[in-house]
Amino acid sequence: MLTRRDAARLLTGTGAMLVAARTARADTKAEIDAGVHAALNSLRRMERVEPLVRASIAQLIFPRILSGGFIVGGQFGEGALVRNNAIESYYKIGGVSVGLLAGAQTAGLAMLFMREDALAALRRNDGWQIGTGPSVVAFDLGAQANATSTTMSEAVYAVTFGQQGLMASLSLDGTRITPFTPSS
Repeated sequence: MLTRRDAARLLTGTGAMLVAARTARADTKAEIDAGVHAALNSLRRMERVEPLVRASIAQLIFPRILSGGFIVGGQFGEGALVRNNAIESYYKIGGVSVGLLAGAQTAGLAMLFMREDALAALRRNDGWQIGTGPSVVAFDLGAQANATSTTMSEAVYAVTFGQQGLMASLSLDGTRITPFTPSS
């Protein structure tokens, strides 16, 4: 008979396996580029996001982040930093979280950098742990306030998009973003 404790261990292991399976096969440069450009074009067509994209000095786009777990979970994704409509560098995002969570999902994340000092924090020390350094205002497309040039005062805006699956949200606290070189 399967006990609750055994079920919890099984689901925790399943979440970890989802993230491990995703990391085992990294996307190629061409796959990342295509996903980043498609996501950025889509964000530019969103009425409430377009003013932020237009005002930002750079955009860090993760087209697909896989999250999964039960009590203990993890997330992983690959993306690129876009500046002046050109991909400048590539980044991985990953993290582990503990708490009241269960399920699996994929979602996209756009981090819109409004100031040079915030962008410098990303580039410093071979990566950036969200929650340290510049402030990040996170909101999803279902709950966004209208953005105008007078309301855009934060260093970085994080916008989630394209959520699919059965998990409450994409967690950013403690998430680490690190540079990497994708395969060709």
